Amino acid sequence: MTRIDVSVVLDATPIRVWELVEDIESHKDWMDDATDIIITSEQSQGVGTTFTVPTKVGPIRLTDKMTITEWEPGDAMGVRHVGLVTGTGRFTLVSEGHNQTTFSWGEDLTFPWWLGGPIGGFIGAKILRRIWHKNLASLAKIVQQAGS
Repeated sequence: MTRIDVSVVLDATPIRVWELVEDIESHKDWMDDATDIIITSEQSQGVGTTFTVPTKVGPIRLTDKMTITEWEPGDAMGVRHVGLVTGTGRFTLVSEGHNQTTFSWGEDLTFPWWLGGPIGGFIGAKILRRIWHKNLASLAKIVQQAGS
């Protein structure tokens, strides 16, 4: 299992940040590696929501099947991944005082043998960490534009 953690301080309250990230389909607007997000359940929010995420990282393309496992408005959103890469992920939002929120993104992923297993996970984590930092910078721009 490979652990990946990234975070960013956003200029908005946790509730405002939540309003921007609770729309799961909109994550494709700030996640560079997600080429689309397709809701596959009747519900589009909350625990039990399912969706697929066609993903592209360099030459590697795969489709994540995800299920929301945690939904705490203004605090946290958790997911379970199944597919070629499996694992769990979680967004957390922590107030940093007046109008600022630390948005943290952590995932525990298992890479398949054909992607190098644990060694591939080590290398993959370095690549994903870089991509996810860029994703969080894109989220910060969306938060800033929404506040304008």
